[in-house]
Amino acid sequence: MSQINSPSATDIKVIFDRIAPVYDDLNNWLSLGQHHIWKRMAVKWSDPQTGDTALDICCGSGDLTMMLAKQVGREGKVIGLDFAVEQLAIAHQKQAQKCPHLSISWVEGDALDLPFDNDYFDCATMGYGLRNVTNISLALQELHRVLKPNAQAAILDFHRPSQPYLRSFQQWYLANVVVPGAKRLNMTEEYAYIAPSLDRFPTGDEQVQLAQQTGFTSAIHYPLAGGMMGVLVLRK
Repeated sequence: MSQINSPSATDIKVIFDRIAPVYDDLNNWLSLGQHHIWKRMAVKWSDPQTGDTALDICCGSGDLTMMLAKQVGREGKVIGLDFAVEQLAIAHQKQAQKCPHLSISWVEGDALDLPFDNDYFDCATMGYGLRNVTNISLALQELHRVLKPNAQAAILDFHRPSQPYLRSFQQWYLANVVVPGAKRLNMTEEYAYIAPSLDRFPTGDEQVQLAQQTGFTSAIHYPLAGGMMGVLVLRK
């Protein structure tokens, strides 16, 4: 996969801080309103159990984090990590409004240098984060490092579908729905990164290979929505 013209980590952080107020709207537009279903699937595939210590990397506005927290219960602990402080602020506010009883810690941190000990987490999720890191292999290495042996992780993200008609539909949808929506919010430039990020992102098979090279004992990629979405399920 090509890394030509890839944005820097600083560029990406600026983008996600700026789009934080409309991040949930962006996910709705990109997923045709289905992202909550796919997030629930990802959480299920990460196999959280009551009392577990769980991690949500690139947590954004906190949807996956709160889903994990509901699964691990009061006996468990969940950390939502993101490098965009504006995203974390919205996640914290959302939790306070919707589920203040959940045991969640919001941590500013880098997916490429996780501030946690080895073999610490029982399960993990990542939603729409792997596509935006500057080094996918390093992100997978860090995920592998902090998971306990036999722990599972599920990585949810948008993809370029392989079938030409679905790829054409996705390109049309981005150009005619997402970009005009962004323009109305005065964030056209911030959303311009989406299409190039999809072009750079490894296919499901390539993600499996990268995960196996990292040391995961099991790696399976499940395409969803005709390949426009996918979940990479990993076991350490």
